[in-house]
Amino acid sequence: MIDDVLDIDLAGVVAEQPDPVLFATVSGAHLYGFPSRDSDVDLRGVHLLPTAELVGLREPEETRSRMWDRGGVEMDLVTHDLRKFVRLMLRRNGYVLEQLLSPLVVHTGEAHRELVSLAPGVLTSHHAHHYRGFAATQWRLFEKTGELKPLLYTFRVLLTGIHLMRGGEVQADLRTLVAQVGEAPVYLPDLIAAKAEREHGDADVDHARVAADVERLHGVLDRAQDASALPDAPSAYDALHAFVVRVRLEGPGGFAVRAEG
Repeated sequence: MIDDVLDIDLAGVVAEQPDPVLFATVSGAHLYGFPSRDSDVDLRGVHLLPTAELVGLREPEETRSRMWDRGGVEMDLVTHDLRKFVRLMLRRNGYVLEQLLSPLVVHTGEAHRELVSLAPGVLTSHHAHHYRGFAATQWRLFEKTGELKPLLYTFRVLLTGIHLMRGGEVQADLRTLVAQVGEAPVYLPDLIAAKAEREHGDADVDHARVAADVERLHGVLDRAQDASALPDAPSAYDALHAFVVRVRLEGPGGFAVRAEG
């Protein structure tokens, strides 16, 4: 349950939103397995716009973003309209799949569970490109700042990509990945422990060693992609199209939602 992770009324945050929320989960450092004492709370999910907002002249508010302080904790909420979210799923976007499949569930219902059941149909070997690119971006940030956080992100996304290519499972928790991916550097648990003490701070590491390990894991990801049993293209396009149409026509009343915790 989410209350085991965070002592905040997250369900209340979801209830404040202007349109029905089909699901909301916790992402960010809490999902990735290396939160700090002062980490913000990243909420991600899907809202359902009224049909009139999609067919009228005004541009629909397909993405909503809000940041605020709640009881001394920085909150960050981003939701997409269902249609946009599903389109992102079909674009080999590992980030939205991690949000959809996050075990840290704040708000769920039948629509969420059905969407989760369709997720395997969008996984392809090309998701390796997402994780490869994400890792390169975070590595450049680490080289620029020397901070521990982007270094952990670099390792996390490389290991997530390797694990996905090998087993077809989206796993975002670095602690789990360290145990499951044999090529994970042995010092990662120590870096995770250091990150728990502070959200921002320099990485006390041998730069040459971590650079060599990052390069090595890029090679492991390349080989895992080449050998992956995942298909080249999504197979769930028609099923997802039908799902979006059905949810839009039936409205939130057609899919009961409930809060976790």
